[in-house]
Amino acid sequence: MKRIVCLLIPFLLLADFAMAEKPDSAESIYEFSVTDIEGKTVDLADYRGKVLLIVNVASQCGVTSQYETLQALYEAGKERGLVVMGFPANNYGGQEPGTNKEIAEFCTTEYAVTFPMFSKVSVDGEDQIPLFRYLTSAENPDIEGPIGWNFEKFLVGKDGKLRRRFDSNTDPGDDSVVEAVVEALKAE
Repeated sequence: MKRIVCLLIPFLLLADFAMAEKPDSAESIYEFSVTDIEGKTVDLADYRGKVLLIVNVASQCGVTSQYETLQALYEAGKERGLVVMGFPANNYGGQEPGTNKEIAEFCTTEYAVTFPMFSKVSVDGEDQIPLFRYLTSAENPDIEGPIGWNFEKFLVGKDGKLRRRFDSNTDPGDDSVVEAVVEALKAE
C-alpha cells in the first residue's frame, strides 16, 4: 500500500500544478466581479440578460478614436439591451499610463463616453485579471488566445457566454460588429 501511495504522489502533485495553470472554469461572465473606474465593486451578474461588448481600451493608441464609435454603438443599442464596457489596460506599448481619474476625465472630455468604464487592469500576462483570462480561454479556437493589442472587442450574449471576438483593427461600426450585436440582441 505504501508503494502505491509513493507512486501516486508525483501524479497528484502534477495534477495540482495543472489545475493551477488552467484558466478559470467559470460557466459565464456572471461569475466575475470587477471594479468600476470610481473604485466600486460591480458584480457582472447584474448585467444578466444584456448583450455586452467588452473592450480593452487605451487613451494613447492609434485606434483610440474607436471610443467615438463605441459610444455611438452604445447610444444606438442601450435601449434594446446593449452595454459597452471599457477596461483600460496598459499592456500594449504603455498606451494607457494614466490613473483611473485621468482616464475617466479623458474619456468624458474627449469622447463624451457614457458607457460603463472600469478600473485600469491587466488584460494579458501573469497578472491578467480573471475576467480576461476567461474571455481569452474560450473553448472556441476562433475566439481563444491572447489579446493582440488595445481595443479588442468581446461580444457576450444575454446568457453571459462569449459569442464573438473582434480584433483591434475592426472598428465597432464595421458591419461585422453591428450585425453580430443585432443578432445577439435578437437571441433569446
